[in-house]
Amino acid sequence: MILRTGIFALVALGAPVVVRAQAPAVTRAAGSITETDVRRRIGIISDDSMGGRNTPSPGLTKTAEYVAREFKRLGLKPGGDEGGYLMRYPIFQKKLLAGRSSLTFTGADGRSASVPFGSDLALAGRGIPSSSGRSSVVLVGGAGRLDSIPAAELRDRVILFVGDWTRPTTAGRYQQLGRFASSAGARGLVAVLNSDSIFAARYGAANTRSFEVVGEPSGFFNLAIREAALTSRSPEAGDQFSALRQAPGVVMQPVAQWQAEVAIQDTVIATQFAPNTVGILEGSDPVLKNEYLVYSAHMDHVGTAGQPGAGCRPLGADSICNGADDDASGTAAVLELAEAYVQRGARPKRSVIFLTVSGEEHGLWGSDWFVTHPPVPLPQIVANLNADMIGRNWPDTIVAIGKEHSDLGATLNRVNTAHPELRMSAIDDRWPEQNFYGRSDHFNFAKKGVPILFFFNGVHPEYHRPNDSVEKIDAEKEARIVRLLFYVGQDVANAAKRPEWMPMSYKAIVTP
Repeated sequence: MILRTGIFALVALGAPVVVRAQAPAVTRAAGSITETDVRRRIGIISDDSMGGRNTPSPGLTKTAEYVAREFKRLGLKPGGDEGGYLMRYPIFQKKLLAGRSSLTFTGADGRSASVPFGSDLALAGRGIPSSSGRSSVVLVGGAGRLDSIPAAELRDRVILFVGDWTRPTTAGRYQQLGRFASSAGARGLVAVLNSDSIFAARYGAANTRSFEVVGEPSGFFNLAIREAALTSRSPEAGDQFSALRQAPGVVMQPVAQWQAEVAIQDTVIATQFAPNTVGILEGSDPVLKNEYLVYSAHMDHVGTAGQPGAGCRPLGADSICNGADDDASGTAAVLELAEAYVQRGARPKRSVIFLTVSGEEHGLWGSDWFVTHPPVPLPQIVANLNADMIGRNWPDTIVAIGKEHSDLGATLNRVNTAHPELRMSAIDDRWPEQNFYGRSDHFNFAKKGVPILFFFNGVHPEYHRPNDSVEKIDAEKEARIVRLLFYVGQDVANAAKRPEWMPMSYKAIVTP
């Protein structure tokens, strides 16, 4: 049995409180962020004419073009392809070559047993992973919080998740473990299913359908295997699986004599492209202008019900998932921030990148492409402030996820205290068990070593439904949040020192 630790239970270190006087020009610039403008922009982005902004789709392209026009109007420098504001990335539609792909277990005696993709083994994630080298195996099962496992114990390992799949909660637990294992640096996750009928129903057709993949395939693999396929090769494993399912708490059991690797072959059947938009405001300091603060939000959503690749569920006759809060609210925030920063006297010492990405709903595609193809050297990006769903729920509170992982948390607390007129409290992550830290675009920056803050108001009954509409947005509240983001960014972009990670967090989160 294990004790609850993990990267999301860290406590932020204290920092001296130093409040810098706000220049009148900066205060005036913050005043350009208004309730009226926020509501108008969200209305444009979440209009039915955008079709729910699936990635890719004509509505998403229209949204990106709208953002690009605004960046041009504000005089931002283009940061996209070929001197423009749009940064396009390829989406490859692939199919697994199941007959040429397999999962292989190797024992301490060097003997190997391969399970081919097919009736015993299936893809269980959103895409097709890359082949992997051999990694040690750890069994995980039992009841309790799966994210209580120390992240360091999962890094570079293949996890076999042993749950009772006859229980309806097991699938959700498996998804939770997958998010946590991926962020912890595990090589892969394999669900061991003790029900042949559930395996067939959930994963029977997975190997034959096509998957959309951006850039290089993910090294993290997500598979499902029939328990009988393992116990027929290793009969003693059956007793271990049975004990894990009956354990009252979470159990993590390394299997020293096993190693696992995946061999994958696939084929590309089609290629499409999707946009990010990038605008850059050059800093005022001749030295610090070569460092960059990034504001980001995702402009995509889940599309229209029945649209290929869309995740939209209809609500009566309404089939368009407008995504006003998710994440037209964040996209509007980036535009409002850009407009505030170009006001007279508001240009900071460091440069600022205003970024709206797509493909977030499909696996953080656009932000992954940005950090692997940045318009400026990645080490010169000092921080990322990400806004995803900031227009709903409490009128006086916003969750700032990631406060404990860098001194950006202390900066936010200081700035928040210095601006009581905003009537906004930025609080710590309320839902660490749901791993929101790993579920929006800031995470791709964090993995590359960029300190982040993620501003998020939580989900609601309209999440990913057609009634996530502009009428439900609290634009007055959002305007106050965006002003807070503006003041925090001004502090970061004018500070003598760049933000710094907490050492333990850096070790746990940043991918070598």
